[in-house]
Amino acid sequence: MGMQTTIESKLVEAFAPSYMAVENESHRHSGPATESHFKVTIVSGRFASLSAVKRHQAIYSLLQPELGSGVHALALHTYTPDEWQAKAGSAPDSPQCRGGSKAGN
Repeated sequence: MGMQTTIESKLVEAFAPSYMAVENESHRHSGPATESHFKVTIVSGRFASLSAVKRHQAIYSLLQPELGSGVHALALHTYTPDEWQAKAGSAPDSPQCRGGSKAGN
C-alpha cells in the first residue's frame, strides 16, 4: 500500500470525515522522493471541540509512523463542517517547500 493510501485510511478511520482530500505534492519539490509532501484537507465533526493546534497535533500523532519513514511535509487544513461551509468548500494552496521546488519557485 502506498503512503497516500495509508494516510487516507488512517484519517478516515480516526476522524470519519464528511470531506477529505489528500494530495501528493511531492512532484513540486526537489529531491528524489515521490511520496514525501502531502496536502491534507479534512472536514470532520470530531474537530468541533478542538482548537486548530489540537487538530494538527491529533493528526501528527496519528501519522507519526509515516512522518518517521519518509513523509517530509504535511500541509494541514482542518475544518468542522460549519467552518468548511463558511469557507465555501475551499482550502488555501500549500506554500513552496523551503528546500526548493522543481518548478524553480
